[in-house]
Amino acid sequence: MASPKPAHADDLAKQQRSISVAEFFEKNKHLLGFDSPTRGIVTTVKEAIDNALDACEEAGVLPDIYLGIFRMEGDIFKVVVEDNGPGIVPDNIPYVFGKLLYGSRFHQIRQSRGQQGIGISAAVLYAQLTSGRPTLVISRCGSDRPAFRFQVQIKTETNEPEILKREETTWDRVHGTRIEIEFKSSLTARKRLVEYLRYTSVVNPHARLRVEIDGEAIIFDRASDEPIIPPQAILPHPHGVELGELKRIAAGSKEPLEPFLINSFSRVGLKTAHEIIQLAGLKETTKANKLDADGLARLQSAMQQAKVPPPPANQCLSPIGEVLIRQGLEKEFQFDFCSARTRPASVYHGHPFIVEAALGYGGKLEAEGNARIMRFANRVPLMYQQGACAITGCISTVNWRAYNISQSGLPTGPVLILVHVASTNVPFTSESKDAIASIPEIEREVTLALQELGRDLKTFLSRRDKSRLSEERARAICAIIPEIATKVAETIEKPVPDITPIEGQIMRRLVAKKWTDKGIVNVSIQNYTSHALDLTLYVITVDDVSTSDPPAVFVEEMGTDKSAVWQMRLAGGEGWKLSYTGTGNGMIDIRGVDEKKKVVVDLDRS
Repeated sequence: MASPKPAHADDLAKQQRSISVAEFFEKNKHLLGFDSPTRGIVTTVKEAIDNALDACEEAGVLPDIYLGIFRMEGDIFKVVVEDNGPGIVPDNIPYVFGKLLYGSRFHQIRQSRGQQGIGISAAVLYAQLTSGRPTLVISRCGSDRPAFRFQVQIKTETNEPEILKREETTWDRVHGTRIEIEFKSSLTARKRLVEYLRYTSVVNPHARLRVEIDGEAIIFDRASDEPIIPPQAILPHPHGVELGELKRIAAGSKEPLEPFLINSFSRVGLKTAHEIIQLAGLKETTKANKLDADGLARLQSAMQQAKVPPPPANQCLSPIGEVLIRQGLEKEFQFDFCSARTRPASVYHGHPFIVEAALGYGGKLEAEGNARIMRFANRVPLMYQQGACAITGCISTVNWRAYNISQSGLPTGPVLILVHVASTNVPFTSESKDAIASIPEIEREVTLALQELGRDLKTFLSRRDKSRLSEERARAICAIIPEIATKVAETIEKPVPDITPIEGQIMRRLVAKKWTDKGIVNVSIQNYTSHALDLTLYVITVDDVSTSDPPAVFVEEMGTDKSAVWQMRLAGGEGWKLSYTGTGNGMIDIRGVDEKKKVVVDLDRS
């Protein structure tokens, strides 16, 4: 067999050429989260929703977003996302959707969902790769401007937009953007898609999402009518600047070192600038763009050593807040307990960040299996690679048994854990932004937040168990003492004694009892507390409550059931009685007194 002809350098040189970023991602689309048609639809929706939320928040409007997913022919699906943001000027539309690495946020140091200008244009690239169809975009920037309709694709060889059609059109939105993308996919990941939207609604309680998935309509309504204050961009922090970045910044400045440091970096004042220059052994009069390689290296080293206050996190970050986290969770889930924490701002490598966490327990959460974990970065749900995420690692290292929660690596039982990391530069493990990297400063803050919540839950569980034990004892007293009194009276052939003083001494609560005797339903309410109470008694039954004495103030028919209401004011030690004909089925409840201060006993069920 003949040996291959050795390649000549000149021949190899003819094959060498630059690669456009679009070509690179066309062959490596898994790096952007487009691993498969199943995941492609989740990633496409995520990128479009993220853009819509960012646009609305930057414009200071409450997001009102429509998402439609429709099955076209075969395995082709159309995703439609429409927002009420400020719109995009017509000349920029082809670049926003038809050019990778094009955007307005990459050079800004502030919290935002998207930053690199890749996400939505990668979805356009994925669509033309799998279906060959262009993406349709409609946008309008105000009531006094016309709407424009585009059909765009990406020229992968040059990473430039290809405009197939541009025209004015009519659109009922005053301002906003609508995008329609068609690509090969499936709805196998429908459950995960709905979960993503649900999680997005939790951490964006100011947004309303109207969703239509293959004929099924879902609405995730907003829990807050207050638009969030968009974070403001800040200058780079000296502790987060690397040598190459410093070289680039210095090259663009003709200022001497002192004003250069003050004007180019955050938290650097006159005193700090002097300290940095002295540590670097440089002259204040030296112009920044005249520094040689050695001077830049010494300046960068001095910037790391100098004591500089942390970046202004309250300016560049937009945490959700404990109240809104609880509102967002309680809107979508039902708990017995829910608590949230927003940790103080902290810094890693010069990048400010804030960790927020919440813990839900009981209610309608699944009683078996691992806890439900919700991970977020800059208000975006992280749906994949849970095991590779630093948040999951922190959750598993917390000793949950110390907080009365069972644990098998992760906590188990009816538990929901939410962790949100807000930062100007979230350290993801890859471009697909699925997991947060292990940064010690972030891991420490997550762990501290979880431990605080664990202590809250332990207190709740302890109080609940104590209250439950006390209530069970009270119910036993109310049920047993009258029976004992009756039996003793029969034995010694004396009248049944009045046991009210004994109950009052033991209970010191409001006691409501219901019992039936010879076709008469009796309800007695005794106020054993030391103060007056305004009470409402609710009875739901099939019995004839129209015969009640005293009569109800309100009766509502609910099919065969009747809901009757009585209202009264009882002074401390005062009692109240009610009777009506019936069999004693149904239930009673008392409102107007703390749950811990009342005992309701249905002796017909004892």
